[in-house]
Amino acid sequence: MVTADNTFRVALTFDAEHPDRPTVEDVHDRIISILERQDVRATFFVQGRWAQAYPARARALPGLGHLVGSHSFYHVRMPLLSRAGLRNDVEQAERAIRDIVKVDPRPWFRLPFGSGATHTDIHSGLGALGYRHVHWDVEAKEWRTRVTAGRVADESVAGASAIGDGAILLMHSWPRTIPGALDQVIRRLRDAGATFVRVDELPGR
Repeated sequence: MVTADNTFRVALTFDAEHPDRPTVEDVHDRIISILERQDVRATFFVQGRWAQAYPARARALPGLGHLVGSHSFYHVRMPLLSRAGLRNDVEQAERAIRDIVKVDPRPWFRLPFGSGATHTDIHSGLGALGYRHVHWDVEAKEWRTRVTAGRVADESVAGASAIGDGAILLMHSWPRTIPGALDQVIRRLRDAGATFVRVDELPGR
């Protein structure tokens, strides 16, 4: 749904993952350029290993106005870990983000693959460390083989428009289709009445 003045808020979120993902080297930089050109602030869930691999890129995010949360250290499915293993992974990611990005990522956390989002013990473990999982309403699935930027944009715009106010859109900072899709998503949603916010600007978050 939309608000009384026909506007609705959308949070663009990006999972920044270690470069063992198949990637085009400059995708992240192109994403940042598009966000700057379109005057949009987003939320980046940073994997600890990604921050270590790309410290300059990670360190630049807060200064550009983007919110930084944690996306774990090893990007493992959290239900596979013991409680101690979960704690070690989350704390290792936090140390990397604090040391490199110079911000505290708490309380914002995104579970890798969303795995464990329905597990009370996972939420309890995260909560004990000062975090809460930020799920998504719409997933661009831009990592699909042979998917086009146009299709990613179509599906993302349709999904966010259907959710309306407070929609959280998940993208990643490495697939080749993202820059082209992102530019379309921002322009088309803005034309439809969307304003773009960080996760910490959404009510109830």
